Amino acid sequence: MSGIQKLPDELQLATAAHVKYIQSLDTKKDEYEYWLTEHLRLNGLYWGLTALHLLRHPDALPRDKAIDFVLSCQHDSGGFGAAPGHDAHMLYTVSAVQIFVLLDALDELESRGKGNGKAQVGKFLADLQNRETGTFTGDEWGEEDTRFLYGALNALSLLGLLHLVDVNKAVDYIVSCANTDGGYGVTPGAETHSGQIFTCVAALSIAGRKDLIDIDKLGDWLSERQVSCGGLNGRPEKKEDVCYNWWVLSSLEIIGRTHWIDREKLIKFTLSCQDTEQGGLSDRPGNMVDIWHTFFGLTGLSLLKYSGVEAIDPVYALPKYTIDRVFGKSR
Repeated sequence: MSGIQKLPDELQLATAAHVKYIQSLDTKKDEYEYWLTEHLRLNGLYWGLTALHLLRHPDALPRDKAIDFVLSCQHDSGGFGAAPGHDAHMLYTVSAVQIFVLLDALDELESRGKGNGKAQVGKFLADLQNRETGTFTGDEWGEEDTRFLYGALNALSLLGLLHLVDVNKAVDYIVSCANTDGGYGVTPGAETHSGQIFTCVAALSIAGRKDLIDIDKLGDWLSERQVSCGGLNGRPEKKEDVCYNWWVLSSLEIIGRTHWIDREKLIKFTLSCQDTEQGGLSDRPGNMVDIWHTFFGLTGLSLLKYSGVEAIDPVYALPKYTIDRVFGKSR
């Protein structure tokens, strides 16, 4: 840690600037870019709120307004859309559940949500499972992806409703997505990718089946994602990107192999992606910042146990204290 503490000012975490950046995101409604990203609004709220918790400024955005906005995105089916008027989808529903849990507001969902509260959300998620193969679709139109399988297990377990789906079938599907390099693809036979590895490994963790992971082989593949500048890429021969701080490191943390990458080089790379004046992090040094890379950059620093950043749970992508509150510290 001593080498990190001696970094120049521009390579220290600009906490105050990042907090102001996140606070400013919903004040730019007269800008074209604001409306171009409407399809990410609910996800963005989850990224921003969680980033603020990691920065130890959990009250920097108004809790009541956040809850009101999330509820305004819900459909009668129980699912949530990206913003009011957008179609319900698995990914936005997972973000909604994560926000309710983060804000300790599941009682608001129960009392003010559509239909039967948590049960209505659980039914929406469970109905998206293919009961023959075990995997999940994102919405009524039928696209299948291991992202959706992980999202369903994540949200349903947070709601205490995991019994609504066939977990064993879901586990069998994940196993069918495994590749000879130890990784996982989006569907059976698809190329190994860091993002899909996370969804599969985290889903197996929720299901209590980490015994099915080839830990050393997977650890080798993941550790090879670190390139010469210290950053991580998503698959061989690709450029480094701050977002892989999460996808790679969380998987390594789940299998107990985080020490297989160069911690100090990755911290330096991540801090070099900051805008220390206006706040936020970008994919690579010198590029434009956004809330996606800000969130995933901070999650990486958290997993690397960087000073001043709150601990995050590598499975649920929520602060560890939040998951401890939901499941108890013995989980």
